[in-house]
Amino acid sequence: MERKLKIIVEKCPQDHKCPAIKVCPVGALSQKDLGAPKIDYSKCIKCGKCSNFCPKKALVLE
Repeated sequence: MERKLKIIVEKCPQDHKCPAIKVCPVGALSQKDLGAPKIDYSKCIKCGKCSNFCPKKALVLE
């Protein structure tokens, strides 16, 4: 079964720059202003680095 990265918007505080963006090795995460990050699925390699790093557990690799 293929794993997929999801953002749980309710857990994301959306009041700061997302720190998980910097740990993505392929630049698959982006953020507009202070909103929840967006995932570029064409770049995401499903490595789990961002989901392991997210302090609020708003990024989940299922």
